[in-house]
Amino acid sequence: MRALYFEEHGSFENLKVGERPKPQAGSGEVVIALRAAAFNHLDLFVLHGLPGIPVPLPHIGGADGAGVVVEVGPGVANVREGDEVVFNPGIWCGQCEFCRKGEHSLCVSYGIVGEHTDGTFAEYVKVKAEACFPKPSHMSWEEAAAFPLTFLTAWRMLFTRARLQAGETVLIHGIGGGVAQAATILARQAQAAVIVTSSDDAKLEKAKGLGAEITINYTLEDVARKVRELTGKRGVDVVVETTGKATWMTSLRCAAKGGRIVTCGATTGPDPAEEIRLIFWNQLSILGSTMGNQKEFADMLSMVCEKKLRPLVDKVFPLAEGIAAYRYLAEGRQFGKVVLGVRDGA
Repeated sequence: MRALYFEEHGSFENLKVGERPKPQAGSGEVVIALRAAAFNHLDLFVLHGLPGIPVPLPHIGGADGAGVVVEVGPGVANVREGDEVVFNPGIWCGQCEFCRKGEHSLCVSYGIVGEHTDGTFAEYVKVKAEACFPKPSHMSWEEAAAFPLTFLTAWRMLFTRARLQAGETVLIHGIGGGVAQAATILARQAQAAVIVTSSDDAKLEKAKGLGAEITINYTLEDVARKVRELTGKRGVDVVVETTGKATWMTSLRCAAKGGRIVTCGATTGPDPAEEIRLIFWNQLSILGSTMGNQKEFADMLSMVCEKKLRPLVDKVFPLAEGIAAYRYLAEGRQFGKVVLGVRDGA
């Protein structure tokens, strides 16, 4: 099968488009002929190498995808050959105490498609049959590939971990990111007020179309001071943190007394400056979050199928131009998902 892959960690020069073995379905698994696959910032981390996470080489990246089931392994009852599907990109054992409680993203051996196994930047991918769900019929293949990881991550952050309520105020850093955009859309569906930040005025203007009520260019204004001013010195109820080092102190200063800071990543670094007095004096809750469980995926997908949630697709590249897609993602100019269109012979 044709695939976009690398044999060594490092730069974009290590990427190749070529032939890789087609996966075969084992017990409880299916093979999907992909029609589209979507990029996440995670794919850059995996290419460059993640400390402490061994990646079998050669490796195919890509967590998100949508396509048609072409092979069904033993013991599979929930999908059949010919089904059009999307899938939860998480990988879990199904046996540990957390899996038994339905907390799949807390699994002791949790992984992600495209990080811990070969992923979706190929003509075929192998996934757990249990993770598969019907593709929303109103969506294009590119849209269907674009929402699972980011919307699932944002769903758990806002509703399971931060317990966001209608009427609350949310600060979301870096509106150019996929999770930030998904969080904005979800927070507005929950009738929360949304403040977003970016260094790009064009992205801030586009964020208004997602429902952001207030936008702040962090290169022109002190975000914490502006948030305090806008909220009558109160601060916000929830801060959505995906960037880490560059924004962490700002997040602590923006949170209201009793506020919640929920974090799922650290794209600018994992070792921010800290001010613990702000945490205990203001009685802040610091909440970690990773991906989501099957129930959260099903709940999120229901809203997608009801046309209440829709991902943004910025640009689609053919599989043959996948290296250019990686470079485009790294430039950070996109507003919405970068997607690979996967077709036979692409």
